[in-house]
Amino acid sequence: MNIQEAKNALDKVINKSRVHMYKPVQIAEILYRDRISKDINLSKIETYRTASKSWRDVICIQFLGRISASSARYQDDIFNKNIATKILSILGKENRKKNGIVESYIYRKFLDKYSQMSIGLGYCVKNDKNKFNLSSFLSFFWNEPGLRRSIDKIYEIIVYALFSVLVDTIEITVEVSLNKTKLNILKEFEDFTKQIINLSVDNPQFRIPAKIYRVGVTNAADRGLDMWANFGLVIQIKHLSLDEKLAEDVVNSISADRIVIVCKEVEEKVIVSILNQIGWKSKIQSIITEKNLIDWYERALRGVYSNILGDKLLKILIEEIRNEFPVSKNIKFIRFYKNRGYHKLKDKIWN
Repeated sequence: MNIQEAKNALDKVINKSRVHMYKPVQIAEILYRDRISKDINLSKIETYRTASKSWRDVICIQFLGRISASSARYQDDIFNKNIATKILSILGKENRKKNGIVESYIYRKFLDKYSQMSIGLGYCVKNDKNKFNLSSFLSFFWNEPGLRRSIDKIYEIIVYALFSVLVDTIEITVEVSLNKTKLNILKEFEDFTKQIINLSVDNPQFRIPAKIYRVGVTNAADRGLDMWANFGLVIQIKHLSLDEKLAEDVVNSISADRIVIVCKEVEEKVIVSILNQIGWKSKIQSIITEKNLIDWYERALRGVYSNILGDKLLKILIEEIRNEFPVSKNIKFIRFYKNRGYHKLKDKIWN
């Protein structure tokens, strides 16, 4: 294998990565450690397999404010399927020879992806409730290969912004109460109910505002909920067509009785039929499509109550994008890039 083939393998990992680019960052930090500390052997995976996750996390915490929540097995796939020790050794030799050129390349790609993300953010900032169009906004991500891998996070943000602003504006409340015939049990465990449930003999019920929350750390490789509500609802976001296998994965991975699935495309009659056949329909409260979201956004931004909903909706949308993808405005990253001397490196292969 030559350096061009090794670079092609690296590019494959970069191109398949979401915007957060956890795996490419891990590769960059392995190469940095090999070049600077010289205390690992790239041909011996045990010298860096586990430790490299913490090296990656230092970078991710600093610039993303989060770390990968994927399973250890999924994280290790970087070595099993994508970048074998042979490839990493070739990249390491090139990286040492050219003073960190491969590291520089990876981090330049990292910044490129966040620069692309800033286009979508800029659209939200520049367009008020009269001009913002959800279809146009989504097109930035569907049409840009570097962003398409992260579109599920964009769908999650879109859904969260809409659902949370509606629940909040309608002022929905949730009442928690107990069966009054069970007061004797409440009295026996009143120390528990006061601390955990906020119920007591004197206050056997209370009301709280209904809220929807983003989990915010799910990964494509980890089936799990994306949002949950304090009134018993969980929401799973899928930007791909829902089929029988995906329906089974979603339902089996969530312990809840009321699940809302949000998808780009749904053959609804087929899915309902499948759910009926295998006895899962009772768990699925509803299946929402992109068409529903576009219609609801149109009403919220330009409908009868747009003066109440429109500005709030866009504000939440902008805040969530900035929270999810913070590097697009992070001056510290540029400083980090220059402090390592990456800005000085140029090479024909690693343009």
